[in-house]
Amino acid sequence: MKSLMSLWSIAANELAARCCTSATHDITTVLGRTEHEGLSFLAITLADLGKATQKWLDLGLVVSSDCPAFKTAGPRSKLPAFLQGFYRRVFDPCSGVLLENPDIEAIYALRQLTLMFSKIAPPEDPSNQGGPRQVVTPGRGRRAMLDYVQCEQDVKFSDSILDQDFKSDFERMSEVLFGDFFDWCEFQLVLSKPVPKHGPGAVAERISSNSKYSSRTWTTRLQSVFRAEDYLVPNGHFNGSSGTVAHFGESATAHCYSMRTTGFNILEPGSETPVRVVSVPKTLSSPRIIAIEPTCMQYVQQAMFRLFREGISRNYPLSTLIGIDDQNPNRVLAREGSFSGNLATLDLSEASDRVSNQHVLSLFADRPVLLGMIDACRSRKADVPGHGVLRLAKFASMGSALCFPIEAMVFLTVIFLGIERELSAPLSDRSDILPFCQQVRVFGDDIIIPKEYVLSVVNELGVFGHKVNVDKSFWTGRFRESCGREYFDGQDVSIVKVRQDLPTRRQDGTGVIAAVSLRNQAYWSGLWKTASWLDAYLGKLLKHFPNVAPSSPVLGRESALGYQFQRLDPFLHSPLVKGFYVKAEPPPDLLEGDGALLKCLLRSMDPTGDIFAFVRTGPRLDAASVDDEHLERSGRPERVNIRLGWRSPF
Repeated sequence: MKSLMSLWSIAANELAARCCTSATHDITTVLGRTEHEGLSFLAITLADLGKATQKWLDLGLVVSSDCPAFKTAGPRSKLPAFLQGFYRRVFDPCSGVLLENPDIEAIYALRQLTLMFSKIAPPEDPSNQGGPRQVVTPGRGRRAMLDYVQCEQDVKFSDSILDQDFKSDFERMSEVLFGDFFDWCEFQLVLSKPVPKHGPGAVAERISSNSKYSSRTWTTRLQSVFRAEDYLVPNGHFNGSSGTVAHFGESATAHCYSMRTTGFNILEPGSETPVRVVSVPKTLSSPRIIAIEPTCMQYVQQAMFRLFREGISRNYPLSTLIGIDDQNPNRVLAREGSFSGNLATLDLSEASDRVSNQHVLSLFADRPVLLGMIDACRSRKADVPGHGVLRLAKFASMGSALCFPIEAMVFLTVIFLGIERELSAPLSDRSDILPFCQQVRVFGDDIIIPKEYVLSVVNELGVFGHKVNVDKSFWTGRFRESCGREYFDGQDVSIVKVRQDLPTRRQDGTGVIAAVSLRNQAYWSGLWKTASWLDAYLGKLLKHFPNVAPSSPVLGRESALGYQFQRLDPFLHSPLVKGFYVKAEPPPDLLEGDGALLKCLLRSMDPTGDIFAFVRTGPRLDAASVDDEHLERSGRPERVNIRLGWRSPF
């Protein structure tokens, strides 16, 4: 705790010097209140002030009642007494109105000093020896589960009151937006089967990463559209409609594998494994709720996700309206909106949990083939701690591979319904959508739309049961936020956030890695005195903390002056430097037999899912997929260590 207070004090003095003010009283306030209120003052109380400040920037006016935890500077002042030297450079102290030309440095300073610890992870539970970080207060976890169940009830209620005319409009608009994209998807499904994938993460059955490839559990719903013979045996995706095997075996071998249909555990709908709802650390104020999918469901969901991602990237104008991998277009539009005022940024609360399955049924109403595939790999039940197994009205929670692309499609459809109602004219074909290609974009729950349609879109989202997070949505002033970047009047005022407490010993590998990252972010953000303080702190801890390039595997100081080296490699004659590097090995997880063959074949397939590319060219291995030990070790590392050694500084 003392190290965090010292870090805040150093940053406050540095920013005060840049803004030609003093932070002496502010530092005294932070030291005193942290001593009495603990980490919650830095992570919650200060963060609430930061969120209020962002709303004041958007409204153009200070509302004193938004921050009751801080008294005003005086009876005639609207500004908080805390950080008033910075606030006076942004707002008029008497009226509280935003100055005509506020100091951008002071805006950045206010955001940095109030929101620096807003994303800090909860402290580690001392009883949790060697395990992942846990939320210390069980009450917050129980409250989050209760909110999850309440959200489910809200979705059911919204479905029951939604007028049929709105459903019809939703189906019509989805065809306008996604008709060509759906045609492409269906054409690809005629050519080949979608390529599945097992990820390194947890599954509902609690089996290891490599064990997923030996799983023979399937469901009746999946079997109706994704045959187990095609997905759970090694030759399934390489057999094709003609029954031939591509490049890796004889037809007799293929026949042998195709006959191995015994041993599958096909579950009826009532016996399906429910998703496992868990809470994971997010911030000190509340955990994040995710749903861990069953193995077979996640396996097929990844296949459909690949298909959707590829199709969206190939389709114009859809590729400009929906983001799957790249957040930068959203950030560019947010910056433009902060300068011109023509674009608004919206953020949704409980975004994925409020996407009803009824919305998805309407989205694919005219595409029974696609709908059947999506519905087959959707989990219908959830095991919620303290509440038992519940039937789900939502489409999927975070944890499903299809959650992200499907929610983006649903949000985009509702957005254009809102635009249509504001225009009082139907958007009936692609030509009506094209004018909005550089004005509307959806990345998950980060939404950008033209300012003049905000009220109509917000109302339409509410009709379909979605909640706009007013505290993180901006459209009236010159402040905008999207995809983790913030802008005011075209200037980037994004800040550096402390994600973990500073480490006190070198053996805390995760803490050291986070602290080094924090130091380098502070340096490139121009907080050079703060970075210098972290240099001294980490230098005492690590002993070897050299200057390195951003691409170096060594944990070191990044610098505009370049890297340093201490000797040359005796064989390659390339520079070497002594420092700590990350050592994180996947846990032992032996895979043999059919499961090993299945994994190797899936890894060798073309990442676009084009089976015919495999038939034409044979296996294609990229550098990232080459791992000699992947059949012996697999999954996410149980712990992260750092080792001292000689490595490249660049």
